[in-house]
Amino acid sequence: MKPAIPLLVTVSVALAGCALAPPASPPALPMPAAYVADLASSSPIGTPGTLQQVVPGERPVTDWWRAFGSDKLNAWVDEGLKNNPSLEAARHTLEAVRQQYRATVGDNLLPSLDAQGQVSRQRALGLPEFGPPTNLYNVYAGQLSLNYNFDVFGAARYGVKQARAQVDVQSYQLEAVRRALAANIVIAAINASAAAEQVDAAARLAQLAHAQADLADRAYALGAASHDDALTARQNAANADAALPGLRAQALKARHALAVYMGRTPDRAPDPLPLSQWQWPAAIPLSVPSDLLEQRPDVQVAAASLRAASAQVGIATANMFPHIALSASTGSAAFKDSALFGAGSGIWSAGLSLAQPIFHGGALRAQRKAAVAEYEASVAQYRQTVLNAFQNVADTLVALEQDAEAWYAAHEAASLAHESFDQTQGRYRLGAVPYVLQLSSEQRWENARLAEIQATAARLVDTAALFHSMGEPPRNLGQAHESIQAVSGR
Repeated sequence: MKPAIPLLVTVSVALAGCALAPPASPPALPMPAAYVADLASSSPIGTPGTLQQVVPGERPVTDWWRAFGSDKLNAWVDEGLKNNPSLEAARHTLEAVRQQYRATVGDNLLPSLDAQGQVSRQRALGLPEFGPPTNLYNVYAGQLSLNYNFDVFGAARYGVKQARAQVDVQSYQLEAVRRALAANIVIAAINASAAAEQVDAAARLAQLAHAQADLADRAYALGAASHDDALTARQNAANADAALPGLRAQALKARHALAVYMGRTPDRAPDPLPLSQWQWPAAIPLSVPSDLLEQRPDVQVAAASLRAASAQVGIATANMFPHIALSASTGSAAFKDSALFGAGSGIWSAGLSLAQPIFHGGALRAQRKAAVAEYEASVAQYRQTVLNAFQNVADTLVALEQDAEAWYAAHEAASLAHESFDQTQGRYRLGAVPYVLQLSSEQRWENARLAEIQATAARLVDTAALFHSMGEPPRNLGQAHESIQAVSGR
């Protein structure tokens, strides 16, 4: 019975191998009842023709940029998803990690079989006073070697789990890069459209300012205005001119960014879409918080990283227990090539080895403590990622609601300023008001139009940001896991 005791202990520990690592599942976190308190997210946002509605409980939209109703925008996003170098690099990185996973499965879980051949000529010393002083002979050998490590305590299995988790991490990172690229293309296109409109409005304001300066110079020459009035008018014209270069640079930078996102060189940047061609998406899905965790790639990356950290603890723990390996070889060897496979040339060997770590200067224990600390850090990072995801959605919701109010006020102000300008222009044509009043009225309209352009761009950008913050439907993110299982099955 005594020899059976160590065997029973070994089997018991092996059966408990699943307990060598902490839980691989993310911790359960309290879910908020809503993203933002007192937000009327179910109420329509905007005015007739520009209404939007945030719909709670809806699943995210896969190709959400198509909701803006622009065929050109759709083509730009498709081109970027096809040609962007960063996205291509992420795809290749995922393939590399998948192949590393396959290599880990082969190295850790399956036996290795190698064929070896040897041909050598050797000179050996003879025995003193017996025969010639040296012997010359040839050696011909060929053999097959088999090696297999018994994964009694799960170190190899945990290594495979860690490699699989790394594939998960890269799969979700690829999805994050893809979604971020689409969002960047949409936002760059919005900025390019808004910047082009702002340049036009600012250029017209500069023309009006110079016209007013010319009138002030004439009035000063006739004694109808002071020198200070003329200087002030010229200063206003110079300030209007000074605003133009920055806006032009901003417009070109937005176009350059759009081109690079699409995989083009900056000189091949597309012309911006007119701001009037952008449509307001009528419905914007707002997933419940519990569903958001399954849809956001950043949260899934954090969860996969936690699984990898858990497996690393299992590896470090299993390395503190015995390692058992089997090796065997068979073949043929002879001193003449003609006798290589003849009678009596067969060779073979078989062996079973066991290595129990005894003293490594505390290295194994320190490695396990480091793995545990990294696991705890992964748990904390997962919690922080979830909180950041909730904050991202909440901030975007607040921004979109406030953008809608700001846009409505800017739109009303621009409409009233335009109506005032039309009336002033009509009265000027009738000779009822002087030309300077018409210039001032048009200036107020152009300034109001600038504010409306900025408010429109902010609302469009935050609409895209809210679509992006919802993540991807789980069925699409699950494709990564299907591909992993396909790899492990080959």
